[in-house]
Amino acid sequence: MPEHVSKIAIIGAGAVGATVAYAAMIRGVAKHIAIYDINRAKVDAEVLDLNHGLQFVPMATLEGSDDIQVCAGADVVIITAGAKQKPGQTRMELAGANVALCRTLVPQLLKVAPDALLLLVTNPVDVLTYVVQQLSGLPARRVLGSGTVLDSSRFRFLLARHLNVAVQNVHAVIAGEHGDSEIPLWSSASVGGLPLMQWSVPGRAQLSEADRTHIFDNVRNAAYHVIRGKGATNYAIGLATAQILEALLHNEQRVLPVSSRLEGYLGIRDVCMSVPSIVNGGGVEAVLELPLSESEREGLKRSADTIRQAIRTLGF
Repeated sequence: MPEHVSKIAIIGAGAVGATVAYAAMIRGVAKHIAIYDINRAKVDAEVLDLNHGLQFVPMATLEGSDDIQVCAGADVVIITAGAKQKPGQTRMELAGANVALCRTLVPQLLKVAPDALLLLVTNPVDVLTYVVQQLSGLPARRVLGSGTVLDSSRFRFLLARHLNVAVQNVHAVIAGEHGDSEIPLWSSASVGGLPLMQWSVPGRAQLSEADRTHIFDNVRNAAYHVIRGKGATNYAIGLATAQILEALLHNEQRVLPVSSRLEGYLGIRDVCMSVPSIVNGGGVEAVLELPLSESEREGLKRSADTIRQAIRTLGF
């Protein structure tokens, strides 16, 4: 029998969608990459540009169209289309317009790619992950959001830079909303196996309470700084999404802080938000209950309440 050719379909050829395609192409995530956008000239130009670099990356087929049929048979559909976050605008303020888009888009996607996993990147990602799971009727494990994978990467980068260690040796998670109510899980963070709160290495910077506050403020406000300077975040979220796609398509059993529907996680129910989760070919296999401090538990519950309130405001 012929080997299955993995296919991803990206909805939206804007800065994020095109960069997701570029990152997936460079990393060899899938053998077939399709991009859908209602702007035919834009999607044609992006696909042409990407195809011109095909010689330099693992072999793949890239195509694009303004016809939703281009997504047919996709293993994973990545939704990046939607209203663009403006300087000073919160992610939650995008909710109304982007929910309306999903109401139209999801039924179309289910017709052409009924077996696909749905990966949300469009903001507010936690709200939209919940909405799309409701609209699609798919099992919760098959609908996930990029969540705080990017926030956690920002967190690890800033910690690594402060402590002067390789970012690959820092393990730390941002949980909750991908947005202003997110929280850092300091109590479970570690560097090379050493609990972060016990860090005390001669000749290296220490981590004071003021340092922790400064680092987290920079994590939480990172997107605002980038958007103010260049109009959109795209490179890091493109790479983060490519890593999630690898976990899904290669059945990696990778632990990632993706957004998915929680039902009973530390008493949190009926909401989508990010906690460390095992991600494999079926989607979100399980969520991990890390040991948390009391303040972290309360912070997660407040974050869940923030997301749930936005969901209810939208009629879900």
